[in-house]
Amino acid sequence: MYKNIEKQTKLSLKDQVQYQAGQVVSKTLVQNEKVSMTIFSFDKGEEISTHAAPGDAMVTVLEGKGRFTVGGEVFYLEAGDTLIMPKDIPHAVFGEEQFKMQLVVSF
Repeated sequence: MYKNIEKQTKLSLKDQVQYQAGQVVSKTLVQNEKVSMTIFSFDKGEEISTHAAPGDAMVTVLEGKGRFTVGGEVFYLEAGDTLIMPKDIPHAVFGEEQFKMQLVVSF
């Protein structure tokens, strides 16, 4: 079930979360036993440190540029790019500049 978002309305995902100085901001749109979907904004230089997810995680950059380290391999993604981070593989996310992303985790 979707939450925190208008239904039956045309919208832009990148507009669903705003930048805040020195912070990573998130807004959860779906959370259940099968899938979660969250929109994030990263201020330049902010990060989510290395962790592993209990499901496959697909990120799509909506705006800006981010650095994703997955299992020790580094990927630079820009608006429109998508990356799948496999279940149980350590990964981290860093704001090379301000950027926004959509995260979908399937369990």
